[in-house]
Formats: sequence, structure tokens, C-alpha cells
Amino acid sequence: MTSRFGAAAALLVASAAVLIILASGPGTRLGLWDFRIGFQLLRYGAYVGGAAAALALAFLLIPGTRRGRVAALALALMVGFVCLAVPLQFRARGAGIPPINDINTDLESARFPEEQKKSYPDVAPLELAAPPAAAFTRALDTAQAMGWQIVKSDPKARTIEAVDTTLWFGFKDDITVRVSMAGAGSRIDVRSRSRVGRGDLGTNARRIRAYFERLK
Repeated sequence: MTSRFGAAAALLVASAAVLIILASGPGTRLGLWDFRIGFQLLRYGAYVGGAAAALALAFLLIPGTRRGRVAALALALMVGFVCLAVPLQFRARGAGIPPINDINTDLESARFPEEQKKSYPDVAPLELAAPPAAAFTRALDTAQAMGWQIVKSDPKARTIEAVDTTLWFGFKDDITVRVSMAGAGSRIDVRSRSRVGRGDLGTNARRIRAYFERLK
């Protein structure tokens, strides 16, 4: 009876952790609550997941309480650890990253130039050998291939305005691409900024890097 209760309790707590974490992102994306509540749910999911893992491990270590329930307890332990690891991964991603949410390869126009130079020294304009008109076409094709929503493209001004939506929380980030002449070739500048929050966990810098890598 004790082994059955222990396994059931551990699985129940682990299931609660999964539901809390699964609700954090989609609920925010659907507008059911503010993104701050989504972050809190992610944190609570980690707490509950840790509790499930600890409970399952305790029952596994006691021979009398694991009899015939090892598989169920092992499942609860694994699920609990995963629920604990997911929020920790979000937190680790932001370790050492300044609380800025606006990244611009044109440092003269950047909102946080000093913080950006210190944390993202590699985020710089991309130069292409192609003339501006051809470079603009490539830039637009690449933006579409990235899955961005193109809001406006102006071949004469050689600018592109787009929106990218983050996967989990559904945050809308605004992107501006500008193509200019650079000698016999072209220079591509990108600005990527988040609409909400003080920081972005490095999302905007990663987006620019991925875009340039695809555009080369």
C-alpha cells in the first residue's frame, strides 16, 4: 500500500509540474495572462518539478516503499528533473547577459552601445560583395526564409521591416534591415528589439547572428 501511494504521489506532483510549465508559455502567447505571470509559472513549475524528483528519489531509496513501483518512481524522477531543468536552462541562458533588449549592428544608432560592445563584440555589420540592389533582394529573401513576418519592404530606400515571434512565450520582436553602399559592395545593418521586458536573454543578438550566417 505504501509503495503504491508513494509512486502515485510522485507521479501526481510530477504531472502538476508538467502542466504548470506547459501553461506558462502558451497561456502568455494566447493572452490569458501577462508575461510576468508566465515567468512566475515557469519558476513554480521548477519548484514543483524539484519536489517531484525529491519525492520519487526518497521512495526509490527506501526498499520497502519501492517494491513493484520502481518504473513509476523512475518516471516521476525523470519528469521531475526535466521540469526542473527547463526553467534553469532559461535562467542559464541569461547568465552574464546585460538587461538590454535592443541590439543594433550600427553602434552609432544603437540604444545601448557600451553594453552591446562589451557583451556582443561580434555583432557587427555584414559586408557583401554584391551591389546594393542585389544585396537587398538577398536580404529580403533571407528574412522570409527565416520565417519573419515582413511588414514593409522598400527597394528604393533598401530597408526591410519585419516581426519575429519567439517560440515559447510568443513575444513579438521588431526587426529592421538596412542595405547601404560600401565601396563596390554593400553593407547590411540589422536592428532587432523586443517589445516587452528589460532584457532578452540574448535572443536579439542570436537572431542577428543567425540571419547573417544565412545571408552570407
